[in-house]
Amino acid sequence: MGILTISDKGSQGERADESGMVIREVLGAYDVQVVKYGIVPDEGELISAKIVEWADKEGIDLILTTGGTGLSPRDVTPEATLAVLDRSAPGFVEAMRAESLKKTAMAMLSRAVAGIRGRSLIINLPGSPRAVRECLEVILPVLPHAIEVLRGEGGGVWGALNGGVVACGQCGETI
Repeated sequence: MGILTISDKGSQGERADESGMVIREVLGAYDVQVVKYGIVPDEGELISAKIVEWADKEGIDLILTTGGTGLSPRDVTPEATLAVLDRSAPGFVEAMRAESLKKTAMAMLSRAVAGIRGRSLIINLPGSPRAVRECLEVILPVLPHAIEVLRGEGGGVWGALNGGVVACGQCGETI
C-alpha cells in the first residue's frame, strides 16, 4: 500500500503528518504494510505524477491519499487524481460521505474521488486525522475484495482483515 499526503506545510516540514500516521496505524492493525510513503505540496502535477509513478512503475495495489479534498483554492487532489484515473469507483467516496454525514454536516464539503489506474485502486481521504479514521472504518470491509478483483484473483486470497498478511499475487511481496 502507498500513503500519499498532500500538504503544503507538511511537504515543507512545517507540520507533522498526523493523517498519514493514522492510515499507517489503522491498516497496520491488519498487517497491511506500507511500501511507499510520501508528502507532496498541493500541486496538481506533483500529485498526479506521484500517483502515476506508484501505480505504473511500482505496481502498488492500493494508494490512499490524504488531504486536499476540500473547497480551498489549493485543494486540488480530486482533480489531480481524476486526471490519471482509467475508471472511477465512486462507491468508496459515496459510502464515506454518507457515513460522515451522520457525524457532521461538513462532510458535504468533501470533493474526494476514488478510481482505478491499471491494477491500482486510488482513494482520496480527508485531511483530518479523525475523519481519516472514520472513513477507513467505512471502506475497510470491502478493500480486500476490491484488490482481489483488480488483481484478477476474484476471491478469498486477500486475508488482511482476517489477520493474514497481504501478499502480492504475482511476486509474493507484502503490500
